[in-house]
Amino acid sequence: MNTKTVKSMAGIVLSQISLVALFPLCICYQTHQSTSSVASLSPQFYENSCPNAQAIVQSYVANAYFNDPRMAASILRLHFHDCFVNGCDASVLLDSSGTMESEKRSNANRDSARGFEVIDEIKSALENECPETVSCADLLALVARDSIVICGGPSWEVYLGRRDAREASLIGSMENIPSPESTLQTILTMFNFQGLDLTDLVALLGSHTIGNSRCIGFRQRLYNHTGNNDPDQTLNQDYASMLQQGCPISGNDQNLFNLDYVTPTKFDNYYYKNLVNFRGLLSSDEILFTQSIETMEMVKYYAENEGAFFEQFAKSMVKMGNISPLTGTDGEIRRICRRVNHDV
Repeated sequence: MNTKTVKSMAGIVLSQISLVALFPLCICYQTHQSTSSVASLSPQFYENSCPNAQAIVQSYVANAYFNDPRMAASILRLHFHDCFVNGCDASVLLDSSGTMESEKRSNANRDSARGFEVIDEIKSALENECPETVSCADLLALVARDSIVICGGPSWEVYLGRRDAREASLIGSMENIPSPESTLQTILTMFNFQGLDLTDLVALLGSHTIGNSRCIGFRQRLYNHTGNNDPDQTLNQDYASMLQQGCPISGNDQNLFNLDYVTPTKFDNYYYKNLVNFRGLLSSDEILFTQSIETMEMVKYYAENEGAFFEQFAKSMVKMGNISPLTGTDGEIRRICRRVNHDV
């Protein structure tokens, strides 16, 4: 798709709905990251080399969202799963090639990671506009922000200038991404390993206010939580009964359920309100309210103060997006996000 077509499409989408109406709850936060933490990245990185880059990304995210509202959570998730494996380097997008095994094959991504075709489409448009300029890693950071905004969440300046990895790490993807059954200590250890603290953990898990989980991801809570054929006592039993109707003790593994059953496509603070009411879908979510006084207090605070959640979420997203970026002459700018350049 050429630049003229992109601009036309964006005009059609945004002329029908004003920006105020499209993003009614969009609040832009200054993240005030330290100079040292973002020394190699800058919100103005493409200001001269590809000035239309962010507008192109926004228009394609809007189109993807209107075609499939689930896509907002899916492409946001790709950024998380990328940054937690050897830093934010777009390794999650690589297909298997030669001796390299794709991270898409890990337990965290297999059968659940999606949105790769959307990334391909945006990358193609960026290549038409500015060949070999905008990295796939930066593209993931931008679509993550834009997917939050279009669902009514906060906005922030995305620091740019990442380069793309030439290798994937299936082992890293297997070991560094929490599972739905992870304990709080396990999740915190994984976050600490990335330089993220407990506040970042509680805020970033708030992204589960949008998106879905498969039945297989929480079935054990419904039927055999401790291995003694008993349900999870921290799960509201009326809610559990409702879930059991679509997630039986066996079969229907791929059935989808909203992570936030109240406002499933709106980025808000109902994730935390649900936890307070013992209606968090995943065990790894509900434990924020049941296994730690410190996290319980944060959950209650965000449940009562959406603005505070939005502000911390924006700060933590910038912090996460700065995990071990490749810059300078490290890595490359992939022409196709699925393959390193020597395979193109």
